[in-house]
Order: sequence, then structure tokens, then C-alpha cells
Amino acid sequence: MAMAGDAGGAYRLRCSLPGHQQDVRGLARSIFPDGGFVSVSRDRTARLWAPDGLNRGFTEMHCMRGHSNFVSCVCIIPPSDLYPRGLIATGGNDHNICIFTVDSTAPLYILKGHKNAVCSLSSGKFGTLLSGSWDTTAKVWLHDRCMMTLQGHTAAIWAVKILPEQGLMLTGSADKTIKLWKAGRCERTFTGHEDCVRGLAILSEMEFLSCANDASVRRWQISGKCLQVYYGHTNYIYSISVLPHCKDFVTTGEDRSLRIWKQGECAQTIRLPAQSVWCCCVLDNGDIVVGASDGFVRVFTESLERTASAEEIQAFENELSQASIDPKTGDLGDINAEGLPGKEHLKEPGTKDGQTRLIKDNGKVEAYQWSVSEGRWIKIGDVVGSSGATQQTSGKVLFEGKEYDYVFTIDVNENGPSYKLPYNITDDPWLTAFYFLQKNDLNPMFLDQVANFIMENTKRQTLLKAHTQFSDPFTGAGRYVPGSSAGSSTVPGADPFTGAGRYVPGSASNAVATMGGVDPYTGMGAYQSAAAKAENIYFPKKDAVTFDQANPTQILGKLKELNDTATEEQKLTEDDLIMLEKLLSATRHSSAEMPTPQQLQTLWRAVNWPEDIVFPALDILRLSVRHPIVNANFCGEKDHVQFIRLLLKFLNPEGKQANQLLTLRALCNCFVNPEGQKLLMEQRDEIITQAIEVVSGNNKNIHIAFATLTLNYAVCLHKVNNTEGKVQCLSVINAVMEVVQDPEAVFRLLVALGTLISDDTNAVQLAKFLGIDSQIKKYASVTEPAKVKECCRFVLDLL
Repeated sequence: MAMAGDAGGAYRLRCSLPGHQQDVRGLARSIFPDGGFVSVSRDRTARLWAPDGLNRGFTEMHCMRGHSNFVSCVCIIPPSDLYPRGLIATGGNDHNICIFTVDSTAPLYILKGHKNAVCSLSSGKFGTLLSGSWDTTAKVWLHDRCMMTLQGHTAAIWAVKILPEQGLMLTGSADKTIKLWKAGRCERTFTGHEDCVRGLAILSEMEFLSCANDASVRRWQISGKCLQVYYGHTNYIYSISVLPHCKDFVTTGEDRSLRIWKQGECAQTIRLPAQSVWCCCVLDNGDIVVGASDGFVRVFTESLERTASAEEIQAFENELSQASIDPKTGDLGDINAEGLPGKEHLKEPGTKDGQTRLIKDNGKVEAYQWSVSEGRWIKIGDVVGSSGATQQTSGKVLFEGKEYDYVFTIDVNENGPSYKLPYNITDDPWLTAFYFLQKNDLNPMFLDQVANFIMENTKRQTLLKAHTQFSDPFTGAGRYVPGSSAGSSTVPGADPFTGAGRYVPGSASNAVATMGGVDPYTGMGAYQSAAAKAENIYFPKKDAVTFDQANPTQILGKLKELNDTATEEQKLTEDDLIMLEKLLSATRHSSAEMPTPQQLQTLWRAVNWPEDIVFPALDILRLSVRHPIVNANFCGEKDHVQFIRLLLKFLNPEGKQANQLLTLRALCNCFVNPEGQKLLMEQRDEIITQAIEVVSGNNKNIHIAFATLTLNYAVCLHKVNNTEGKVQCLSVINAVMEVVQDPEAVFRLLVALGTLISDDTNAVQLAKFLGIDSQIKKYASVTEPAKVKECCRFVLDLL
């Protein structure tokens, strides 16, 4: 076959690779062998392909098996000291992820944890792996362990990507949204796609692409702004990959095509002899690899040197021309065999690459596609069971690959996506309205309005006239904005402790001394900061940090004052108040007296006071819970459930800041005894999740108390090496560092971080993956207090 035109950016077939027995569902460019790739299939295998130096093809190096069901996705984990050629990760419908070395056909290990099919994988720095599943979660793995689970989507996660900036991850879901995650927390949700999001591709640190079942590609900024929407496909788009050293990209989909996009336009369309073109990847040399439902892997190239022989290209075109195109897919619009032109219609050149033209030849309907680079029409298949008209001859409106008499645009939200309502005059308006509301999750109460809108706006309209701009069916004029919910803003309550001489809870320890010669935590020791230059005295911290300072006279005075305002059933007697005074005395001094059960019962009654008067009782609890008897009483097996439930109630972000502060301090003080430690470690996830909610304000005392709680958890986790706990604390430190400004709170978070990563290479790698090192670098150059700078430098040395 004579080649018309030059290389000119046009892709041509390089080779077709048989091997897989069923659909090829995933592809990834390999690191070793150079220029190769890995393919995975519904036939339960993964295959490693190497370039064949003798010709333009590829050779199958080996076939990897390890899944008990379809293999859906694949990615390459970059080289490490242990595995200098990198690793291959595959995800399957058996809910598992198999990890292979490049020279073994059996898995090195298998990652278990997802509860449904794993359909997307992405690798990051330091050996991290991100997986997406039909179970609606994404998981972050480090080597053979699950480090964190990302929860928030309401439907299957079809696409995941780790961004270049450390700690940032993207997930795309069948719930039509994309989410940006930082250190395990959802930072932003991107809305705009009108159907399941199927693929993601990274353009830069600031931009990415997405493709979806709505047949569109979108370009986004990380900030949340959609910069551009690209249309061209006529059916679901399954995968998207970026071409090297530019912002051009390629897509594949359910319309039998691979499309090459340059400068924002679809520059070339390559049809394949298979309905579903499931996946694509781009090699370093710019060649494009695609996998399809016919089990073949095909490679396309711009290079004339690597282009297949004329015979191979002719064989490919013959295979394409013999394909049967089912008109039900809508890829060519509705097709009416009557009135189609004959072969003479192909003498007229096409107007753009990928344009399709239908002709009738000997009673058969044939589909042709215009190739700009070849300057000719290429047959792409025989159309079976045709019965409509082409867009050019019918004047209908094309929507999602199908033609309609009308496609109405409905805006249901000022800032949200528009919805398309396609309609043919032969359709039932009530059924159309019903399916429209159902598909777009709109309230069924609008059924009458939508149906009437359709009937009103299609009266006496002719078949050739497609109207797309009418009044909105919901309002009759403007835009319908259903239940526009204003974001609830939480205004911190005014400080309840105002006026001179009033008791301010924990006020004695509010001002933390930072001058040389005082202990960095308590302000009471004989610590000299100059010594830190030679030796790390900060971490790993071995013991819990507590809040000990108080003025018992003021606390008891406030308690008595507020007791007068309590209801009769809540009011404490004179004897009760004396008991609490004795309890405070017994727990504050090394006295011979021991706390009694009666005193503890009275304290329990006091801490169950109403929220607006409970704070002095919480302060007594904060001080007394350090005593072994009190600690064992509240944190022991018998009463610990109601104790934790009570404290979590006070960590309500809408609650009083005094109660939040004293509850955090009480939790910190629970760590000094074994029962308290055990309880807080068992309830770690719930406590930290609830506690972080009260940090969003700018109360520095709350920040210090939360940082101390995190530090005390780090002390325990360093002893037991609980990976899941460390992950949670690292994520929390990363998130809170953005909010906290008080030097003492920053210092305690740095000590917590240093304690968590000491003697644990996995924790170090995870901290680096989350980008904590870049988050804390600014503290290495602060001048005051010196302990912040010194501690930060010790942490950075580990990272």
C-alpha cells in the first residue's frame, strides 16, 4: 500500500499483538524492559512485552498469573534499592492486588483489604500505591500494608491518580465526582461530569484531565476550576493518557476509537475492529498502546521507521472493514438505509479527520472514515440492522452518540452542571420526563412540570427543527435552584470567662514559658536549649505530657458559685462540695488520703451538669484523673464506655470552647496510668476524629491541648508500633500544621512527629509521601523559641 503524506503527526499502525484470550482491560508502560509495557486481561493474566529489536513488534517476555478472576488494572511501582527494576501491581475482580517482580510469573505478595473489584491503581514516591475499588473506597498501601483508607464517594471508584505534589491524591467515581485528597482527608470535590468518571491523567502539579461516560474530557485546575471541556467521542470514554513533554493526550472508548487530541482539538481518530477500546498507555517514544475487547493489543506510531509494513496495514484495514457495526450503540447516529448514497459519494473528500460517511452498496450499508494523512476514505465496517439517517441528512441533534429531534438544556443549579434532556417526537413525554429525573437524581415531584414542559415546547414543531433554548420547566423563566443550601458557618461563641478576677479554666498553664532554663513542656525543669545543638533531647518522647497547673481555690469557688444556679435535682449539697474539695486535695498532693467511691460518685454527678456550668467540674476531673484510683475508676472496664461518651460529647465543634479545652486536657492526663492508656488507645480513631473538629478555630490553648493529645498518642504508638495508628497521627499532624500558629503547639506537634518516625523506616516513607517535610521546613529557620527550630531540624534530618 502506498503511503500518502508524510509523518506529519499522523499515527499509523506499528503492530498488532495477539496473546490474550479475552478483553485487554489495562496497560502500563514498563520501566524494565526499556520501551516495553504490561497488559492485563479478563483472561486472568498479566503479560510483560519487550520491544523486538529485529522488527517493529514486541515479544511477550512472560505471562503472570495470581488472580482468581478478571484482571482489571495495572501500574508500575518505581525502582527501589530492594527492587532496582521496579515492581508490577495488578488489580482484579477477586478484590485483590497482586505484586510481581519483573522476572517472575507468580506474585511476590498479594494485598488484601478491598471488599469488591479493584479497578484502578497508581504508584507514587517511596513505594506507595493507591488503589480504587467498586467498594467505594480508595486505599493507600506502603509495601505490603494498607496505610489508610479514603472514604467519601458514594459509588464505585473507577480512577485514581497520585499527584506530583506529595500527599495529594485524586479519585474519580461513578457518583460523577472527582475528589482531591491530602494526607487522607478530602480537600475538594470536583463536579461537572454528568456520568461515571472513568479515567484521570496528570498534566502538571496544578492541572489534570478526566474522562467519563458522558463522552466528554475535562481539564481541571487543582483549585477546583474546570478550564476546558472537550467533545469528540460519541460514547463512553474509558481511558486517557498524556503524550510526552506536552499537554496533548489520547483517549479510548466504547465508540470503537482511539482519538489523539492536539492543542485542544481531536486531531486524529483511529477506528479499531472491536466495540470496546478499554485502555491506552503512551510509551516514552510517543507510541500509543491500546487494548480492546477483541483480546488484541495494538501499537500506533508517528514514526515512519516504526510503521508497520504495507501488508500489515492492509491486513488491519481488511479486518476493520469486515467488522459489524451495531447501530444500537449509536456511534454513527440513527441510521436509515433508505436514501443513502452509493459508492460515488466517496469521491468527495472529507472535511476533517475521523469524519464518518455511510453509503449503500449492493443493499448493504457500509461505514467509511476520512483519513487526512492518507487523503482517502477507509472502510471501518458493515452496518447491520440499520434504520435511521445520518446527522447531515436528518438535521437532528446529536447527543451521546444518538440523534434526537430536541435536546433541551436544563440548568438546575446556579453553579452546578446543566442537564441535557433529549427527546424524539415519537417518545412518550411522561416516560421521558420520568427517566430524565431518575437519571439526574432530581426530585420526582417535578414529573408533571417536566412532562408538560416537553409537550408545551414540542407542539407543532417539525422534525427538521431542533429547539434547544426554552424557558426552564421548573420556573417558566429563569433558572431553577433546588434547595440551595448555604454553607453553615460556625461562629465561635464569645469567651464565657470575662471580667477581672474571674476564674479562667487552666489559666495558670496558658502562658507557656519558652525562655532558656525551663522545661520545654512544663516550664519547670532545668532544660538548657543550647545543649540541643549537640544532642537530640526532644524525641522519641518516652512519657506522656500532662496539664498539672491549677488554682484549686478558684476552681472550687467557681464550682460553688455555679452550683447556686443549678436546678434542684442537679444541685450539690454542702457535703458534696466538701467531698470534691477533699478529692482535689487527695489527688493533688502526696497525701495519705485516698479518693473514696463517694467522692468519685459526686464528681460523676458534677461532670454531668449542663454544658454552660460544667467547666469547673471538668477541671476537677482533669486534675484528679491523674491519680491511679480515679484513673482506674473512670477508664477501667466497668465504666469506660459512658466516660468516653461523656468526653466526646464535650468535643462538639458547636460547643463551648472552655469545655472543649478542658476535655482535651483531661484526655491528655488519662495517659499517665495504664488503664487510661489502654482505653485511649482502644478508642483512638473515634477520639482523634472527634478532637480534630475543634481545632479549626484560632484558640491557641485548644491548639496546644490537641497537639499534646497527638504527642501522647505518638508516645504510645512508638512503644507498640501500631502502623494504622501512626498513619492516622501523621495525617492529623499534616492537616493541623496548616491551622496551628502558636509556637508551643507547633513544637509539640514536631515532637509527636519525631517520636512517630523514630526507628521506623515505613513511617519515614509515609511522612515523606504525605509531604510533611515540605510542610514543616519553614520552622527550621524561626528564631524564637529556639526549641522549635532545633526540634524541626532533628525531624528533617530523619526525613
